[in-house]
Amino acid sequence: DTVTEACSAALLVDGEIRQRFRVDPRRHTELILPMVGELLAEAQLSLSQLDALAVDRGPGSFTGVRIGIGVAQGLAFAVDLPVYPVSSLAALALAASGETRSDTYLSLLDARMEEVYWGTFRMEQGRLEAVLPEQVGPPASLPLLSGDVLCTGSGVRLCTGSLARHEKYRFIEEPEFDYPRASSIARLAARAPVFQAVTAARLQPVYLRNQVTRPRNA
Repeated sequence: DTVTEACSAALLVDGEIRQRFRVDPRRHTELILPMVGELLAEAQLSLSQLDALAVDRGPGSFTGVRIGIGVAQGLAFAVDLPVYPVSSLAALALAASGETRSDTYLSLLDARMEEVYWGTFRMEQGRLEAVLPEQVGPPASLPLLSGDVLCTGSGVRLCTGSLARHEKYRFIEEPEFDYPRASSIARLAARAPVFQAVTAARLQPVYLRNQVTRPRNA
């Protein structure tokens, strides 16, 4: 996972997960492969012994998403492994669901330009399911959801003002829930058919928008 300021890698073997996690913006390219190597060495496994790879396909930082997709493709091509592209917003919701039960999880990632990436999810029989298509927009554009809603992710602090007036909206503001983690990406990939595996050649990023800075004359 390289789509935010955090960089992480995880290895899921027989239900046991190992993880490396570090918040270190602009160093993802140099951090991610050593993390993968350390995890494989600890488990005494080679890349070719894995069943599949999983990657955070976005949304998130344009550069971060491209780094993750590129690394996953390179590793998958090297040993002919399938890849599970997993949503960053779903990963946030899965982590939140392990902390507190709620009818709905609203995942919010800071998208810059006073906007957030957002996605809505529910747990159905132990499986995370999307409620609405993932979107990007200003906090005022967030949907009014029924039932108890738990908000999580780095975008929470941008949205508390617009959402706090709704009595059934609650917020996770602890920093450890700000970013998606590779451990959640791995667990979601293992819960197929929530996300489907593809070949390395068919792996595609999800950006949700086409610009990262506003035009000067906007």
